Amino acid sequence: METIRKAIRDIPDFPKKGILFRDITPLLKDPHALKLCVKHIADLFRGAGVDAVVGAESRGFIFAVPIALELDVGFVPVRKPGKLPHETVSASYELEYGTDTLQIHKDAISPGQKVLMVDDLLATGGTMAACCRLVRELGGTVAGCAFVIELAFLGGRKKLDGHPVTSLVTYE
Repeated sequence: METIRKAIRDIPDFPKKGILFRDITPLLKDPHALKLCVKHIADLFRGAGVDAVVGAESRGFIFAVPIALELDVGFVPVRKPGKLPHETVSASYELEYGTDTLQIHKDAISPGQKVLMVDDLLATGGTMAACCRLVRELGGTVAGCAFVIELAFLGGRKKLDGHPVTSLVTYE
């Protein structure tokens, strides 16, 4: 994991003063580090009977698609409202100052499917908790939640209803 950690750049005071932003763009341009992320997460869930990989908009897509290919299963996008062209179901969640909403196609997950949830970052957990609710609403089972980075000090795991959580790099 040291290769992955070293490929993440710290940007102080972004997006506002006092925030230390963990920038994955250097990781994305490093094919070795990117492959390590994909392979490590896929290996953790290989043989677990995963039927699909869900990626949260937008950076979750970057990791979820190659993980789905590595596991030889399909990819399902979860998007902001108005971005999916077919019938959708929605889940809203709390933000620091308001709410946000995510949507998934009604036919994206079949009842009984085991789904791996993927995003680049686990912070407060609201986005992934909403994604998990959408999968369960469609009758799917959450096999686990996987992240490249976890900001453990924000306590996001608590919102994930006891689902298994995997993070490649954790900042306490």
